[in-house]
Amino acid sequence: MMSKRCKYALKAMVRLARNYNQGFLPTSVIALDENIPKKFLEQILLELKRAKLVNSKQGKVGGYYLLKSPDEVSLADIYRIFDGPIALTPCVSLNFYEACDDCVDEATCYLRNELIIVREKTRNSMMEATLTKFINKD
Repeated sequence: MMSKRCKYALKAMVRLARNYNQGFLPTSVIALDENIPKKFLEQILLELKRAKLVNSKQGKVGGYYLLKSPDEVSLADIYRIFDGPIALTPCVSLNFYEACDDCVDEATCYLRNELIIVREKTRNSMMEATLTKFINKD
């Protein structure tokens, strides 16, 4: 299940995508438009900035903006920042792999083989869900 932190990050990113190439959006505007607590949003935006998905400008006319086109940012990108691996178990994770303690042979593991298929379908769906697709749902 997606965490509230990840959901708020997604909502903030969609709001920034709607404003892409139109200037900066203050945190207060994003918080109000998307019904996100401002202090919580500030923390989320700092994480997105560290991940190089957004940047900011200080001052009266400052705020946040996307560093990449909405076509280039996917749900998978955001999910991995806030909720970690897309895989259901560590042994099938692409970015956070760990061997299972109880597994004798990964190559013949009936769970692993099927969970790889699930991971790929989920990952592909999440990669296809770009910010642009969320904008076009309006």
